[in-house]
Amino acid sequence: MTSPLHRRDFLKRAGALAAFTIIPAHVLRSETAPSNQLTRAILGFGNIAHSQNHLGNKATRLVALCDPDATHVQEGILQAEKNGYGKIFACRDFREILARDDVDIVHICTPPHWHGLMSVMAAQAGKDIWCEKPMTRTIGEGRRVMEAVKANGRVFRLNTWFRFQGGLYGFGAEAKPLKKIMGNRLLGWPVKAVVGKVTGFTFKVGWHGMVNVTPQPVPETFDYDLWLGPAPYKPYHRHRTHGSFRGYWDYDGGDLGDMGQHYLDPVQYLMEKDDTSPVKVEIDCPPQHSDAVGSFRRITYTYADGCQIILDGDNSLQNAPYLEGPKGKVWPKLKSDIPNLSTLLTELPDPAPQQTDFAESVRLRRTFALNERNGFRSATIVNLGITAMRLGRGFEFDPVKLCAVNDPAADKFFYQPMRAPWVM
Repeated sequence: MTSPLHRRDFLKRAGALAAFTIIPAHVLRSETAPSNQLTRAILGFGNIAHSQNHLGNKATRLVALCDPDATHVQEGILQAEKNGYGKIFACRDFREILARDDVDIVHICTPPHWHGLMSVMAAQAGKDIWCEKPMTRTIGEGRRVMEAVKANGRVFRLNTWFRFQGGLYGFGAEAKPLKKIMGNRLLGWPVKAVVGKVTGFTFKVGWHGMVNVTPQPVPETFDYDLWLGPAPYKPYHRHRTHGSFRGYWDYDGGDLGDMGQHYLDPVQYLMEKDDTSPVKVEIDCPPQHSDAVGSFRRITYTYADGCQIILDGDNSLQNAPYLEGPKGKVWPKLKSDIPNLSTLLTELPDPAPQQTDFAESVRLRRTFALNERNGFRSATIVNLGITAMRLGRGFEFDPVKLCAVNDPAADKFFYQPMRAPWVM
């Protein structure tokens, strides 16, 4: 699971933690003083780490951060003091943070090729986890995260929130009224969802990699080998790292990997698919480079009950409704052909309440609204689409066995080996 550096100490620690119920540090301390607030560390201090969900989150106290780039570490130290956290522990290797007893929660803000491995290692080290999207880069990694979180009694949160708060990107409404419409079958069943430009999906289109790049010298301040971690070794070029890593299959999946879970998780919630996955994926896309991510025109996901999700990658479905069933349709801003919809929405019962305060989830050991299980399923939608892009064709999927149906080529993308000495 770890590299040779600190490996013996880490394994001793992980083994000891697995032998008994882990009591969070905040339980052992009094919760009366500000100094006894839940503590957190940020793993990876790139652009996303500066957001209000991570650096600016005042619900817990930042005590540590790390990044393989020394310039990011220094920036983190300065930003921590600027945000009122005082002097914090800072380092380049995340394993130093996992070994600390004064960290309750880790915020994983690294590129996606680290999400699964860090989540598993954090769970084994007794940390609760707030992880950036996509949850994992592969289906196999997501499966392992679910196992580790459960086995170690951890609380996990995925960093997307549209199923429980805020308006959906480009839609002009929240998920709550849509959940009322879907839950009460006002559209009938099965339902088709179209996710495209009209609902904001082109928000970050353009995460494409560069091909045939000339290797560059690695900056002295950057531990490139640690940044790569479990990813295959490729000669360094700045475009492969930092703000543009999303354009390379080894680290992410372009537009779909970056923003897909933001758009697809609420659709999964609305369609009541939190415990299953599509059984069929179809795709229309140009041939993909083996290293650099390209584009797609359309991806269609079909569930066992006939529900469908269509990703409109080329903006050819401009007038399509967001949700459509045999009894009605809904467009952005809740425009609909359902008679008296606004009146119906005031009369229908609200959806079931959700646990949406992560600090409270940690204190009370309650499952967060978007957790390792339903988050795994929406990440799986993303990873099924990415696999179809890389194969250049569709395939069938078994949502119980979590493998392709008689398709070893697809399974190779679901269960990818890691670069030694990192393993999962």
